[in-house]
Amino acid sequence: MPGMPAPVGGPEADPAGAASDARDSARDARAPARSNSNVYGALDLGTNNCRLLVAKPSRRGFVVVDAFSRIIRLGEGVQATGALSEGAQKRTIAALRICADKMRRRGVTRSRLIATEACRIATNGASFIDRVENETGLALEIVGRETEAKLAVSGCASLLDSACDWALVFDIGGGSSELIWLDLRKLGEDWKQSVRNRADIQHAIAAWTSLPLGVVNLAERHGGRDVTAESYESMVEDVAGALTGFESQYRFGERVDHDRAHFLGTSGTVTTISGIHLGLHRYDRSRVDGCWLKDSDVRRVSGDLIAMSYADRIAQPCIGQERADLVLAGCAILEALLRTWPCQRLRVADRGLREGILTMLMAQDGHDRRTPRRRRRKSRGRNKGRADTQTASRD
Repeated sequence: MPGMPAPVGGPEADPAGAASDARDSARDARAPARSNSNVYGALDLGTNNCRLLVAKPSRRGFVVVDAFSRIIRLGEGVQATGALSEGAQKRTIAALRICADKMRRRGVTRSRLIATEACRIATNGASFIDRVENETGLALEIVGRETEAKLAVSGCASLLDSACDWALVFDIGGGSSELIWLDLRKLGEDWKQSVRNRADIQHAIAAWTSLPLGVVNLAERHGGRDVTAESYESMVEDVAGALTGFESQYRFGERVDHDRAHFLGTSGTVTTISGIHLGLHRYDRSRVDGCWLKDSDVRRVSGDLIAMSYADRIAQPCIGQERADLVLAGCAILEALLRTWPCQRLRVADRGLREGILTMLMAQDGHDRRTPRRRRRKSRGRNKGRADTQTASRD
């Protein structure tokens, strides 16, 4: 349901350790901050993926020291049965054991571990969270859609175009899609220096909504393997219909000057489209994260994918077997957004909820305060080109 949130402040891993070690890790991760040497953890358990980032604060943001991402399809079949299947739970717990081991070995001192749509809607979601803690020692929290939307904004705020007045930040997930319209005019002329890449960006939220449609449940409903132009259009129409209430309430189509607005997408859908557009022979985050696409680029890639067979999509290096039956559902969601709000520019973010969690935790501990600039010495170029935030693996 659409809503207006109140602003707020501020490659696969090694085998997991014993459950008792993981419980110790989780207790340490929840301990309060003590010093600037803190190691932070952020875990996002979604309908389709399990993702972890471990990072340390740096002068200009944070540096990732470890990462993990695995497709676990936790929400597979939940739309039909209403519950998380035993197979999906086992796959997910195996991935979470790896996350617990990584956090323990990296000495994580502060963390936030969240679960989203699959656990929100499943009748056995809460009991699964208890099972996870018993078997891995990780204490996950099921967060609401508003929290998920805010974290997505915080995680990719540094990629917003300061020359624009409006931006639509969207996160196409496995079981839901979060959409957040930002009115960047609210931040003033100096927002790029004072607010960008900080939790304060949430003061620019004009409205948000969460659609109960993601790549998993949309593909299950319409079929994701053998997609025709007709079935693709049906997916687009489903999503466009779900957007009508939100647009009728806020009328961004009338209010937004699309020459001074852009989309900012954070999801596997947009990173995949970007990788294909760039002609990558293997996925390269350094080229994808932050790149710009035109709406015509997006539609060209989507049209090419519709024309491909399922086997052809599997062979595409930026898709693979794990995503081949889901990618067109994601394209359909994005197409519905473009039809509702015809912005011509889309920026791609290979970052999102986990980065938002890290930003929030570090801001709470005072790590967002700018340190005085020291006199630069001859070694000033030593770290030239180092990113403000770094991610070690693709979602």
